[in-house]
Amino acid sequence: MITVGVGTTSGIGAEEVLAAVDAVLPADSTDVRLSTLDARLREPGLQEAAMRRGWRLVGHPASALARVPVPTPSDRVAATVGTPSVAEAAALLDGGTLTVPKTALGRVTVAVAVAGAEAEAEVPGA
Repeated sequence: MITVGVGTTSGIGAEEVLAAVDAVLPADSTDVRLSTLDARLREPGLQEAAMRRGWRLVGHPASALARVPVPTPSDRVAATVGTPSVAEAAALLDGGTLTVPKTALGRVTVAVAVAGAEAEAEVPGA
């Protein structure tokens, strides 16, 4: 399972989301899901991006994301949404190895975590 954590602002379009995801996710990736802050689940751009690719879209409360240790927390994000990380924490919440750290592309921030044996194949030097 590949989980792409997505942090974004309100009003984001599907094209912006997919451009950011495509920039960090290998083209041949399968078994992908998008994970974000539960408050963003109703964003039409996120919903459409997931629908276009046939990916699951899951959301988590800020309190759950705040408990996930991440390499690059942000005080600004914490003050805005109640957790120091959305993209990395959402990618890591259900386990796995962070293979792409927080990467900001326009109004979208993404991070990628890979679960299980796939993670060993994806991590350089593993």
